[in-house]
Amino acid sequence: MKVRIKRIKENAIMPMYAHEGDSGVDLFSTEDYVLKPGERVLVSTGLVMSIPKGYEGQVRPKSGLALKNGISVCNTPGTVDSGYRGEIGVIAINLGKETFRIERGKKIAQMVFCKVEEAEFEDADELDDTKRGGGGFGSTGLG
Repeated sequence: MKVRIKRIKENAIMPMYAHEGDSGVDLFSTEDYVLKPGERVLVSTGLVMSIPKGYEGQVRPKSGLALKNGISVCNTPGTVDSGYRGEIGVIAINLGKETFRIERGKKIAQMVFCKVEEAEFEDADELDDTKRGGGGFGSTGLG
């Protein structure tokens, strides 16, 4: 799969896989931000992508930032549709107890490309029965 990328900021860093076999590419900040506990910010990557039809880009947290600093992606995973041509942004949130500095040129999130199917919908008077039925939100027990 080829993803065409346009840098719209001079200091934008191309996404890259850190290791062979990784699922996600790293996304980098083009700006400096200060994120206090409980705050969120739209982080600029300086990138516009042309994701092929039939795929989406999922913006996800970096596990190291989440574990060490409580930094996550507010709408995880953030979906970037194939028809979107605006800047790729990361809605970062500080769930930690300390102020966190997002530095220009540093990793802020990752993106995983996934195949998507377009669903067809039809009205139905009845649906098939399953063992689970309408049970949800803890219906299978907590232990």
